[in-house]
Amino acid sequence: MSVAPPPGADLRTWLDHLRRTGRLAVARPGAALRHGVAAVANRLDGTAATLFPAPDGHPVPVLAGVLGARSWVAEALGGGEDDLLERFERATREPMPCTETDTAPCQGVVHREVDLTRLLPVPTHNEHDHGPYITAGLLITRRPGTGVQNVAIHRLQVSGPDRLGALLLPRHTLEFFGDAEARSEDLPVAVVIGNDPITLLASQAIVPVDHDELEIAGALRGSPLPVTRCVTNDVRVPAGAEIVVEGRLLARTREPEGPFGEFPQYYGPRADRHVIAVDAVTHRHEPIFHTIVGGGGEHLLLGAVPREASFLSHLRRSFPSVRDLHLSRGGTCRYHLAVQIAKGSDGEARNVILGALAVHYDVKHVVVVDPDVDVHDPAEVEWAVATRFQADRDLVVVPGAQGSKLDPSTDDGVGAKMGLDATVPLAAESMRFTRIRVPGEEQIDLSTAVSAASPHWQEDLYQAPRR
Repeated sequence: MSVAPPPGADLRTWLDHLRRTGRLAVARPGAALRHGVAAVANRLDGTAATLFPAPDGHPVPVLAGVLGARSWVAEALGGGEDDLLERFERATREPMPCTETDTAPCQGVVHREVDLTRLLPVPTHNEHDHGPYITAGLLITRRPGTGVQNVAIHRLQVSGPDRLGALLLPRHTLEFFGDAEARSEDLPVAVVIGNDPITLLASQAIVPVDHDELEIAGALRGSPLPVTRCVTNDVRVPAGAEIVVEGRLLARTREPEGPFGEFPQYYGPRADRHVIAVDAVTHRHEPIFHTIVGGGGEHLLLGAVPREASFLSHLRRSFPSVRDLHLSRGGTCRYHLAVQIAKGSDGEARNVILGALAVHYDVKHVVVVDPDVDVHDPAEVEWAVATRFQADRDLVVVPGAQGSKLDPSTDDGVGAKMGLDATVPLAAESMRFTRIRVPGEEQIDLSTAVSAASPHWQEDLYQAPRR
């Protein structure tokens, strides 16, 4: 018996799901692409996805806010939040190969004469952004010689009618490009815009090089992801996507890119960066252009859940005591990691701190807590630090480590890391760290235990039946 795909396996199905549940808004036609789209999207951040018909009169509508909250991610995958990380982590361990098709909605219309801003409604988001940016495009590359693909999201500045500036951080896309550039060759690429939520999430998985994130998308959806070959190169792209920009990362070419408002809520500076020459644009009939507002909630959340799942898998291999972890919104869903452990020996929390700092260079501060602390509740984590941590005893500092180049407090990405052991000492007296609780509190049914006060609440107090 076939199983229905989760609602996030198709973008338009997902939008229908949001509409039925009151979470899809439609803006007044004609919103300004410069700041207007981003302003509305930010005001609705976390409450509704927004469609923008005819932005600045452009025939292609814009979509923002596809994944507005952590609970939406679980819905898109067809499950609950309790096992969200486990399901994502399982998909990274058991990827499902894609299936290739010649029938691809994303190639319903083909443009070989390219003027990007004429073809696509590319918004400008933040005040000091250099100009229009493609922010929700999956940059797909193939490693030269092997054909193994990599999928990632990179900010892409529209620098000319058929030219994009790209920020490539030291990750797998840059490694693939380095292989090609060493031979003075361009690297064929595809930028896929308007993806289903599951494929978007899969693109952010932290996995070893030569793991195709499109295969992780297949595992998450429970069936192989249909892909098709680009019309100008060998890159395979999701067949059901809305828009595909095909081109080449140019060897030995760097041009000015930035500034751009990034996830730490600051601007990535202007500098000479990589360049994509665009060869063709293909799209569905009547496509939708998805944008992610730089530094907004969708930007942060999209990277959080896949990273959490990958980090959890990595840490559990060395530390079976790890129960849960969370990248907090206040830490930009990248820099601050809270880890819950059931420690069995003194010093274990410090080892977990060091392991967590090594799992990805973005991680800057780690707090380790006991099983009675909810790592998804910032107030709980702060409480653990306030009552179980002493700086002269429980602080770990690692100077001069590689961090995020987008963290303005670093020296071009080099800075200090910090860990806080906020766990209870194993030898502590039994009552010293026992948390207060009211017996029976969790079992109270508030729908029957209390009601709204009436206008005559003072008189009512003395009319209640006595036992």
